[in-house]
Amino acid sequence: MQQTQVLVEEGAVQALAGGFGGVIVREADASYDSARAIFNGMYDHRPALIARCNGVADVTAAIAFARDHDLEIAVRGGGHSVPGYASTDGGVVIDLRDMNGVRVDPQTRTARAEGGTTWGKFDRETQAFGLATTGGRITTTGLGGLTLGSGSGWLERKFGWTLDNLVSADVVTASGEVVHASETENDELFWGLRGGGGNFGVVTSFEYRLHELGPIVLGGMLLHRRDKAPALLRDWRDFMRTAPDEVGSGFAFLTAPPLEFVPEGLRGQPACGIVFLYAGPAEEGEDAARELRALADPDVDLVMPMPYTVVQQLLDAPNPPGRPQYWKSDNVRELSDGAIEALTEQANRTTSPLSVVILEAKGGAIGRVPDAATPVSGRDAEAAYYGIAQWEDPAQADVHLEWAREFGDAMEPFGSRNAALNFVMDEGQERVQSTYGPEKYARLVALKDRYDPGNLFRRNQNIRSSGSR
Repeated sequence: MQQTQVLVEEGAVQALAGGFGGVIVREADASYDSARAIFNGMYDHRPALIARCNGVADVTAAIAFARDHDLEIAVRGGGHSVPGYASTDGGVVIDLRDMNGVRVDPQTRTARAEGGTTWGKFDRETQAFGLATTGGRITTTGLGGLTLGSGSGWLERKFGWTLDNLVSADVVTASGEVVHASETENDELFWGLRGGGGNFGVVTSFEYRLHELGPIVLGGMLLHRRDKAPALLRDWRDFMRTAPDEVGSGFAFLTAPPLEFVPEGLRGQPACGIVFLYAGPAEEGEDAARELRALADPDVDLVMPMPYTVVQQLLDAPNPPGRPQYWKSDNVRELSDGAIEALTEQANRTTSPLSVVILEAKGGAIGRVPDAATPVSGRDAEAAYYGIAQWEDPAQADVHLEWAREFGDAMEPFGSRNAALNFVMDEGQERVQSTYGPEKYARLVALKDRYDPGNLFRRNQNIRSSGSR
């Protein structure tokens, strides 16, 4: 196996390790391959070293090491970065996985979580008090990337995006300064963190506003044969246009799994699914669930009272770590009949049974936050769409990539080009700027110039400092 080129002297690495509270993982170590693996198996990066931090002091030391030796930094929390930014070739991975403590204050309805926490752990801790905030739809997703990029989840129509529920954050900047940001302290940085990604430093802790929810909610999935899709999708759209904010829902084109709860004739066949969650008392959601069922008689009905943490796990099994995947995504301001026709046509052309096309209903609390309040735009979107190519055979990668790109091309006339950058791949600097718009982007550049003028944190959807263009 080819060895990663080491760009620094052994003595310098030993000096870092000697004062490090966590663990330094290098290519010769037995844990290297497992430590460097990230969620998207499309990427096989080989960092020079992985700094598994166990506190702020370790993060500060790792940043200084990378800065002093001119090494690229990748920041890893959950490792779910769709474009593979959670690792790097020949650089330093600042790995926060071991920084995953969560402290819930039920009196103030807030929770503080360290930067490497996953949503599965966060939900488990907050649900012990019957509290929650909008979080990721896969439990192994990290808080950091999701929050800094926007934070879409099943609760967003009721409580807003994750970033709308952020109260404060602690950030280690490129210079090694530890900065606390909130509405009342370093407020401009706080504005930039809520959608500006990891451009301004490494966030070591997040404080969130919590809401009463659960532990039992009404949720689950309805599964239908694919031939129902065109009419069902239009009816679902119309249903969501008048649904109460408590209803969180998504529509997916998928292949029915070969599991016992699926009728034998539907297993392994093209299907469509509707995920439903009522963000309130379970009994109050029965009317909405009944109306959703009435759109078409479901072939499988898994909507029932269940723990909120179980709803959060619904998408874990079909999204295992390590599978290669490639995404095309955007918002649509209006989910028109034309958009639905294009989406359906492209979904019926998928080249892998693992590939999916997903629509997420927006609106509600998302749109009640002023657009200027955060860098992320798209608050006026009716829905977000995702074409996600997934495959297992590396020899077939080009076929599946071609489908995803054709999907993106077909949907482009309907998109607004302002979807959260967490879900955008290889579209370049122009897409970054168009997502924010000129005024917000200029404001973000000013923040970059203040906190990272040398663009040390560039392994991301990059906001370039004035001096690095």
